[in-house]
Amino acid sequence: MTDVKVLELRVAVTADDFTAMSKFYREGLGLEPSQVWPEDQGRSLVLDFSQATLEIFDEKQAETVDKLETGRRTSGRYRFAIKVSDLRSATDRLIAHGATLVQPTVTTPWGDQVVRFQDPDGMQVTLFQSAVS
Repeated sequence: MTDVKVLELRVAVTADDFTAMSKFYREGLGLEPSQVWPEDQGRSLVLDFSQATLEIFDEKQAETVDKLETGRRTSGRYRFAIKVSDLRSATDRLIAHGATLVQPTVTTPWGDQVVRFQDPDGMQVTLFQSAVS
């Protein structure tokens, strides 16, 4: 085993509409920036999701998840899955801040509640509330 430890995962998204994307994630999910860079080099902010994991799927698994959550293969190569403490409130906030509903609440076979959206740039986002905290 190596001495190197991974300390953080950052996913960088280049937004077509920075303002809409910023508002969607900041106001829609209530995330505050942990870093904001000066605008003279372009607009950027870092939103801290407190814990990050990386899921790597093959096509069959991506299709399985999409079918469970939406009934069909619908997401692209990238999709966020964000665990929230109150799915109904988070759903209402995201819709109020530009989310496009892809699929209303579904219960997975393991009991999680999930809702699928598109963010303002069209990337699919799954919000989920775990059956077990």
